Formats: sequence, structure tokens, C-alpha cells
Amino acid sequence: MKRHLLHRSLVSLSIALLCASSASAADQVKVGLLSTLSGPGAGLGTDIRDGFQLAVKHMNGKIGNLPAEVVVVDDQQNPEVAKQTAERLLKRDKVDFMTGTVFSNVMLAVGPAAFQNKTFFISPNAGPSQYAGAQCNPYFFNVSQQNDALHEAAGQTMQDKGFKRVALIAPNYPAGKDSIAGFKRFYKGEIGMETYTSLSQLDYGAEISKMRAAQVDGVYIFLPGGLGVNFIKQFVGAGLSKDITLYAPGFSADEDVIRAVGDSMLGTFNTSQWAHDLDNAANKKFVTDFQKEFGRMPSLYASHGYDAARLMDAAVRDVKGKLDDKAALRKAIEAAKFESVRGSFKFNSNHFPVQDYYLRVVSKDSQGKLTNRTVGTVFKNHQDAYVKDCKMPS
Repeated sequence: MKRHLLHRSLVSLSIALLCASSASAADQVKVGLLSTLSGPGAGLGTDIRDGFQLAVKHMNGKIGNLPAEVVVVDDQQNPEVAKQTAERLLKRDKVDFMTGTVFSNVMLAVGPAAFQNKTFFISPNAGPSQYAGAQCNPYFFNVSQQNDALHEAAGQTMQDKGFKRVALIAPNYPAGKDSIAGFKRFYKGEIGMETYTSLSQLDYGAEISKMRAAQVDGVYIFLPGGLGVNFIKQFVGAGLSKDITLYAPGFSADEDVIRAVGDSMLGTFNTSQWAHDLDNAANKKFVTDFQKEFGRMPSLYASHGYDAARLMDAAVRDVKGKLDDKAALRKAIEAAKFESVRGSFKFNSNHFPVQDYYLRVVSKDSQGKLTNRTVGTVFKNHQDAYVKDCKMPS
């Protein structure tokens, strides 16, 4: 009798395990792409979306060999709107992944809902210091960079080039504060002016007057999207570019800004972890096909969107579509077995990249077209400053 009961129990257990195994294999991958598609930052979100969708097209409409559905939603660069929309994507649409977020104040608003829902958030841009350090989370991965990093590379460059006194301008929000902190971590000269502006500000007359009075030999700006477009036009128009050298992160001197500003961008130095002239097969295909598909050069943001989709693809393939196995899926994302447009790619223990950073300059190519040209490497295998504060939950 006991042997009969034991046999029946083992059969029941086997059936249960079999059902659980088959139930965990998904028939599609659903991605919630929540990004800034309106307002001054719309160009950034548009490039992330287009880069992501180009990768899905390259993968024949699939992610990890499963049909992919990408739900694209505008967060309007508004944390409250983003929070409500994220809840809808998670609860109603039941997305398997979240991505798309540009701005760190939006990321900090939507992150908790995704983490509580145990939904992996692959950030293609926003990399707040909180999520790199004390608030690091097993469900958050950043495929671009920690907010401070490009600014650290700029600070190191301006230090190396011997700038004595510089002006710093950034928007008054989390990434703006991270940018100035990152710059000052590596630049040891004198700060002649440090100003935080509104995230919607488009007139920089007062800041330009203060800069002129501060008698600086260099200026470093972090003004993404339309903010940078307006500042650079006004900076050059006021004649300051004759005496003050302008430096920026890739965000403020990328192809979207170059298209909008024009020749005033010539000679602007900027730092980035990606460039369209990086010599690897994945990057060459990405750049060529992005131009064919959208009729413009890809930006740093587009490269992030592309890599985010490729990372998801590799992870879903590794777990054979079993998206409900969160532990296995996390390990697969951490392994990052995909060909990045940056070449080699690896995550640190806080789920942020360890990578190289480059110096670029806006110049004219052989066809006379304005674009960025890579002029050197600033950092090799650089990790962020906050990883030491991350005690990643198991």
C-alpha cells in the first residue's frame, strides 16, 4: 500500500513538473517601450525607439526566436504620466520587459513599479547614481552608461589639456547633478561658474553673460536635445566660441544636435562610449542600415536602443523562451552574450557596463558633411564610481 502511494505521488510530481516546464515556455515576447516622444527631448526618445525597432527588424521580428510585440508609449518627459503609463504596461499589457526611458527623473519614478512586478527593465539611457549604488536592483540593467561616466571622461580630457578655469552648465534634475559631480571627480582646475538651469529652458542669455564675466578658458555643458541646440547657437552667436573652447558629452553634441545646429558645431569636442566610426562588424551594419531605414545618421541614443534589443534577444534565447524563470533570465542578461555596436560588452556587479570611453570632435567628412570623428580613447574598461555602494540582492 505504501509503495503504491509512493508511486502515485512520484507520478503526480512528475506530471506537475512537466506542466510547470511547458507552461513556462512563452509563445511571444512583449516589450513595453516607454520613451520621450514629444517636447524638447523627443529626438532622443525617437532615436532610441528607431534603434530598438531596427534591431528587431534585423532579428526578423523576433526576440530570442519568439515573435516580438513592442508596445511604444510616450512618457511626455513627465514622471507622473510615465508612472501611470508604466503601471498600465505592467498590469494590463503584461509586458515581459520594459525599456525606452531617456530621463533619470522619469526612470526613478517608474522603476519601483517594474521591480515590484519582477519585470526586467533594460534602460537604454537613464543611468541614475541611485540605481548604480545603494538602490541597485536585480531587475534593473543599464545598457548605455551610468550618468556620470561621459562627464568623467570630459573632466579627465579638460584636465589633460590644461584648462585652467572652466564654466559648468547642466539642467537641475538628477542626471544634471550627476553630470557635474562626474566632471569634477576628474577635473582638478578652477570652477569659474557652476549653474543649474531649468529642464525646459531654451534661452541662455543670462548664463552666457555670467560666463563672459567669469573669464573662463573652457565651458562644459550637459544640455540634452533641444536644450543643447539652443545653447550652442546662442553661445556661438554671442561670439564666445572665439575665446572659450566648448566641450560636451556625446548627448549634447551628437548627430541630432549637429543636424539642428549646423556649422556652429564645428570643432566641438565631446565624449562618448560609442561612435559611428568604431571598427566592428555589428556597428558597421547598424550604421549602414540605420541610414537606409531612416535617412539620417544614428546617434548615441539609437545605438543604445539597438543594443537593448540585442541584449534581450540573447537572454531570451539562452533561457529557451522560459520567461517565467526569473533567476535564469537574470543570469542570461548578466552574461550579455550579444554582439554590441561598441565591440566588447560586459556588465559590472551593479548591472552597469564596464567599457571604453572616447573623445570625438565635430568636423566635416570627405563629402563635406558635418559629423563626429573619433580622435582618441580617454578611458579603458572604465567602471562607475557607485558600484562599491551596491549590495546586489540575490
